[in-house]
Amino acid sequence: MTSFGTSLKAALHSPLLPYWLVVALLPFGRSSELGTFLCLLGVILLFARDPRAVQEHPGAQLLLWLLAGYIAAALLSSFDSVALGKSWGTVAALLRYVPLGLYACFAIRRERKLQALYVAVALVLALWTADAWVQALTGWSVAGHAEAERVSGIFGATDLKLGPTLAVLSPFALWAARRRWGLPGLLLAFVLVLGPVLLAGSRAAWLCYALVALGFAWREARSPLRFAGFCLIGILLLGLAGGIAWKTSSRFQLRMDRTLLALHGSDQSIDTALSGRLDIWHTSVKMIAAHPVNGVGVRGFRYAYPQYAPADDHFLTAESCGVGEGACHAHQLVLEILTETGVLGLSLWLAAVVLAWRMWRRVGAVARARAFPVTLALGVMLFPLNTHLAFYSAWWGLLFAWLLGLWCAALYVVEGGDELA
Repeated sequence: MTSFGTSLKAALHSPLLPYWLVVALLPFGRSSELGTFLCLLGVILLFARDPRAVQEHPGAQLLLWLLAGYIAAALLSSFDSVALGKSWGTVAALLRYVPLGLYACFAIRRERKLQALYVAVALVLALWTADAWVQALTGWSVAGHAEAERVSGIFGATDLKLGPTLAVLSPFALWAARRRWGLPGLLLAFVLVLGPVLLAGSRAAWLCYALVALGFAWREARSPLRFAGFCLIGILLLGLAGGIAWKTSSRFQLRMDRTLLALHGSDQSIDTALSGRLDIWHTSVKMIAAHPVNGVGVRGFRYAYPQYAPADDHFLTAESCGVGEGACHAHQLVLEILTETGVLGLSLWLAAVVLAWRMWRRVGAVARARAFPVTLALGVMLFPLNTHLAFYSAWWGLLFAWLLGLWCAALYVVEGGDELA
């Protein structure tokens, strides 16, 4: 059996299965919480056997500090939230990320387990990619007919998350292809994933995938001159793929035509190119000015929006989360944190980022190389100069916490360590 097959078998017949299920079931809504629940049971069994386990695992300790910043920002925003029930319910729900991340730290104690999980996630992405290509060519996928303007793949036409999710998780697929088939495998995998990312129509996903490409180019190059060469190859591949998609896909052409409206220079054309994001961001600034300390409350954005938006706001009159509610969230990470959790929340997030950076630097080159796929995934997910899904939402927040737990585990993998049984 190949090493690829051995790794996959190890992932699906081991304690890694509950953690893998979280990603494998992402397209099916709340079903992914099955993996979260199984991780909770595993952590309960672990602490029943060894109550001091966290004190002996530096990755688990790092995870708790990082989650403390994430959850405390939400907690402090909830005391005077514009939607008390929603905010406090969100804080309670965030607590499930603690056992989820701890499970990763204790289930993934050896490098072969970490690599097995990487491969298992890559397999999930391969299935999503194949399904998306079938939909692009035939109009149908296992989830049904494509959405009018975008390829939606296994997520379905009513849940347009294929692009962002595939782009953020793509480092696992590219890492697995590079490990199994070398540089040719990496390039082939890059092109195969590129098609669905482009056709999914999410411009935030396009930027994320471009950042992933830069990350792998730097890793492969190991010198500025070779890096420039890889970037040139990447630009040519992106240009070729984009040109083909523009000529052959009406969906991609519609998205590009809207994007190019930004070149007209007027506020209206830029706002149209950004799908109304400019209006949302202007309203977000008003919210921040009115609630600078601890925000309007976590997940309170949609409830506060009508109070600060103009009466003729596009999201109040047409494409709102619910009639009269307005935009659901800020569509930008920094604005989301500031509007919903204020300066206090942003300070906690920044403290967590500084801590994560310091620990990443401290673990050494070998550990950083081992954690490269998940580090890159987290990096592109959090890249601030982009639009974003809501980090305190039940779905995107779960994926963020999943990656965070895996990252903390990957940094402190040890050979011969005890594993969660």
